[in-house]
Amino acid sequence: MAHAPTLPEHILVVDDDSRIRQMLSRYFEEEGYRVSLAGDGGEMRECLDKQSADIILLDLVLPGEDGLTLARDIRARSDVPIIMLTGRNDVVDRIVGLEVGADDYIAKPFHLREVLARVRGVLRRRQPRSLSSVGDPQSEIYRFEGLRLDVGRRQLLSDDGREIPLTTGEFDMLCVLVKHAGRVLQRELLMDLTRGRNLEPFDRTIDAQIARLRRKIERDPNQPALIKSVRGVGYVFSARTTRHEA
Repeated sequence: MAHAPTLPEHILVVDDDSRIRQMLSRYFEEEGYRVSLAGDGGEMRECLDKQSADIILLDLVLPGEDGLTLARDIRARSDVPIIMLTGRNDVVDRIVGLEVGADDYIAKPFHLREVLARVRGVLRRRQPRSLSSVGDPQSEIYRFEGLRLDVGRRQLLSDDGREIPLTTGEFDMLCVLVKHAGRVLQRELLMDLTRGRNLEPFDRTIDAQIARLRRKIERDPNQPALIKSVRGVGYVFSARTTRHEA
């Protein structure tokens, strides 16, 4: 039986600057992606109603609804990866963007190769790995506090089989914490392990990602028992974990 051809991955670019939209469209289409364009929230929703996206490049400053509002709307109904594009070098904007569920951010002006690398990185981390290889580190399963973390399938499940939806960034963060359970991890190391780049001065994006993760896995996010803060250093995953091969 012949298999249907696999469609190229679909990128939705949401930016009110037509020059940036066209520049990104040409570049990513030359790289083999499908690209849709939107100039505001209304056009974005029209695109998403017609077809799903594999990743969204979302400008922070838009006419009408801004990027943060749109990110909240997207995240309320989908776990599609979001990379925020921001022309403002404001740490607060970046933190809020991650708090509402963005997976990464890129400051303008940007290099197209950097955008491509970030997009590929997010999509690669989101893609489930094969579980057929014995001893494949990606086939690991971790159990802790009534939860089951399946690294290969990129799923977090409760004991009753309910899936707990995580963004790409949240899943990557939880994997790093669980695999290093009991070890205090500095913010700089967490940034390096989850995003492959160093923290900028006064960057608190790791804190924002941890706060979102706590709201999803802690019984009481205000009194966390799984992900504990180590003042002035970073975080430690304190739950007892067991590791299995899938």
